[in-house]
Amino acid sequence: MTFSVHGLPVARGIAIGRAVLVASSRADVAHYFIEPASVDAEIERVRMGRNAVVDEIHRLQQSVAQMGPKDAPHELTALLDVHLMLLQDEMLVSGVKHWITNRLYNAEWALTTQLEVIARQFDEMEDEYLRERKADLEQVVERILRYMKGGASPMAPLAASHHKTQQDLLLDDTVDVPLVLIANDLSPGDMLQFKQSVFAGFATDVGGKTSHTAIVARSLDIPAVVGARSASQLVRQDDWVIIDGDAGVLIVDPSAIILAEYGFKQRQGQLERERLARLRHTPAITMDGEKVELLANIEMPEDAAGAIKAGAVGVGLFRSEFLFMGRNGKLPGEEEQYQAYRRAVEGIQGLPVTIRTVDIGADKSLDRGQKDGAGLNPALGLRAIRWSLNDPAMFLTQLRAILRAAAHGQVNLLIPMLAHASEIRQTLALIDAARAELEGQGVPCGPVKLGAMIEIPAAALMLKL
Repeated sequence: MTFSVHGLPVARGIAIGRAVLVASSRADVAHYFIEPASVDAEIERVRMGRNAVVDEIHRLQQSVAQMGPKDAPHELTALLDVHLMLLQDEMLVSGVKHWITNRLYNAEWALTTQLEVIARQFDEMEDEYLRERKADLEQVVERILRYMKGGASPMAPLAASHHKTQQDLLLDDTVDVPLVLIANDLSPGDMLQFKQSVFAGFATDVGGKTSHTAIVARSLDIPAVVGARSASQLVRQDDWVIIDGDAGVLIVDPSAIILAEYGFKQRQGQLERERLARLRHTPAITMDGEKVELLANIEMPEDAAGAIKAGAVGVGLFRSEFLFMGRNGKLPGEEEQYQAYRRAVEGIQGLPVTIRTVDIGADKSLDRGQKDGAGLNPALGLRAIRWSLNDPAMFLTQLRAILRAAAHGQVNLLIPMLAHASEIRQTLALIDAARAELEGQGVPCGPVKLGAMIEIPAAALMLKL
């Protein structure tokens, strides 16, 4: 019987294929009390599961490093770093030990109990994006539970054989049939592993438009629906399903007529993409002759090539903080930054590149030991330009690298979160100092246009119109 489940559309397109259920390890967690003599053994089980997941993520990171941006976008690398940080979170580790030691919970019970404690704190956050980070913690715990149960793969076993149906007459089942993943949730690591198969799309019970699962789906250009409630419980293994990433609908066991209709939509979508691809380098001019410039946002220098391919006429924002994140305290030096900025400038082939100085804070944490943990907060604390001005040596290093890269093309320098005239004066003084140092050493550097991000009321009120 055909039925549909509605969720949130997060990545456009149509996917048609057979359902592969991704089993949840939390659904059947055993709950029992242990003997006091077994406390150390249970804690060791959790530790071994955690270490196994850390090793798995390290292997995934190595695989990502060998892939191109199309198969493994830079967002995926950043999300794997987030999972590593969560695995090292002291609140998770100490909480699990507490439940095992003081309450004599078995390891799985202790792990899921501590997850619920931390998850409630995420639920109380006002910011939607930060609330969505609860899903990352749940994915980390899910992976630990899998290893504690003795297996890493979350994929339920495929059916041994198929029976020909009306749908099979439309989609020849004798060749590789695309897989559509159905899960309570998918971690970035899961998606990377499944990418090696005939992976056409996915639907999850939970998640929002700003969840990491949605971000990766958009980066990989995979049709996806999230927040589809109990889809993983309603869909059976090997069902024919359709993912409508435009409408946010999962259609289960579609009739031959519905399959034919969506097959037509899928082909039309592909033709539309091909038509638009032919227009990507056509100048964007409105009917009344107004020229519109489309600039790209990038995180890594390698993204510049993709921007050119997409028809962008420059880089409107190079988020330099991605060069600083997830480095375990080892911030990039001047030469490393210079080479990265230079590759972006040269990769954009003479078009302008706007480089934003490091914007750390809010949802972008920097692993730099005690200083970050004590100084940053998600709102208006020591972040963005305030953080840079608080560490002049680090800021001068970045400014020198950017000025050197400006010798290779058009570079604009963007300062984030300026609020007061004093910050502008300090920033200008440091830029002049960096240029003077380079010129004094005979190091080539180029001109930059300077701009600021007006993000807070103080900056707007400071302006004299």
